[in-house]
Amino acid sequence: MNFDVVTFGSSVIDIFIDTGLSLKNGNMVYRAGSKIQINNSREDFGGGGSTSAVAFSRLGFKTGCITKVGDDFNGKKIINSFKKEGVKFLGRIEKNSKTDFSIILDSKEHNRTILVNKKINNEIDFKDINFKKIKTKWIYFSSVLGKSFKTQVKIARELHKKGVKIAFNPSEYLIKNENILLILKICDVFVLNKEEAELLTNEKDLLKGLYKLCPKVVVITNGSKLISCFDGKKKYFLKPKKVEVVELTGAGDAFASGFVAAQIKDKSINESLKLGLRMSESVIKHFGARNNLLKRRLK
Repeated sequence: MNFDVVTFGSSVIDIFIDTGLSLKNGNMVYRAGSKIQINNSREDFGGGGSTSAVAFSRLGFKTGCITKVGDDFNGKKIINSFKKEGVKFLGRIEKNSKTDFSIILDSKEHNRTILVNKKINNEIDFKDINFKKIKTKWIYFSSVLGKSFKTQVKIARELHKKGVKIAFNPSEYLIKNENILLILKICDVFVLNKEEAELLTNEKDLLKGLYKLCPKVVVITNGSKLISCFDGKKKYFLKPKKVEVVELTGAGDAFASGFVAAQIKDKSINESLKLGLRMSESVIKHFGARNNLLKRRLK
């Protein structure tokens, strides 16, 4: 099958808990042995592979998603959501297994702590994928660990030989637990946040430090502060607008997907930054990592 872009990452059910608690010195504090009355809870779809795939599909790209779900009710919900969103499921349904999930604990200030239960998403084997039938112009990697990361590396090397472009949006836990340099050195677009960037380079100029690891296009987000990008020739900057934040989960996936989508269409760096920002700003105004992803055909 021919695709514009294929994503590889997790698919989970996100469970949002409105704790009603305020931050104390940057922390949410729960006293041991106490019972806490929550204000509200809700479930939604999440995961880097799932969210980015829906983002690309809504922008008009023929999209596939390599991921793994269980054969339970939540797994069926995720597969059905892919069908509704026009995303081709390219992974595997694991028999006698539960679909992975995350619990998002939100504070009054809209900061959150995420408890992640990822098991089967980190067990994607190369043999789980019908690789010979997948033809794509771009591959987009989000965070998975263990066997799944090894599979990403193998796929990256195989597709790089064929001229397929590679986008990579890792997380802090991936950077700390795996050797992501195996993908970085053949990556075309690398998107991460400032804290993650600081884990990879000690240079004061983070952009140039990362460019030594990934000599193509490097993008660093920084919450509501300045977004920066470097392509080896020029630095680019974009300041986010002040928007009302409802929930931050999925903002990073939305930004990275928007930026890469514009790059797929050969847009300029400035245009790519603006689309990424519009995607993330749209998401944080609502609950759910993909509920308010932009829906329009990118020309």
